[in-house]
Amino acid sequence: MKKTFTKSISIVLLLIFAVFFASCNAEEQTDIWADAAYTEDAEFGDGAKTVTVEIKAEENSVVFTIHTDKDTVGAALLEHELIAGEDGPYGLYVKEVNGIVADFDINQSYWAFYIDGETAMTGVDTTKITENQTYQLVYTK
Repeated sequence: MKKTFTKSISIVLLLIFAVFFASCNAEEQTDIWADAAYTEDAEFGDGAKTVTVEIKAEENSVVFTIHTDKDTVGAALLEHELIAGEDGPYGLYVKEVNGIVADFDINQSYWAFYIDGETAMTGVDTTKITENQTYQLVYTK
């Protein structure tokens, strides 16, 4: 009787673990574009400078063309509420782009920043806008 009870408890615990693992795994596979503010290319502002920023997450991407009088890429994106984050010791830590959240503490994801396809050596808040450069924010896991 005791052996059957122990076996039953083991099976129940195993089933609970399987259901929990499956629900966690399903949560990770949700469509991150569901919360995106823009799913098609968009143009913003009317300033003298033009900055092009490609937002990539999974297999999808959108391009933002921003006309601004701001000096940095981050300021131009913040001006139109296209990014959000936290100020840290190295500047703005971007956690949200186009409504899509990437948080390393939650699911080991982050927004990588590139200039003309190369990893940026500066953050978005300190990168000066340079005409004819393409900037990318890429959801990375």
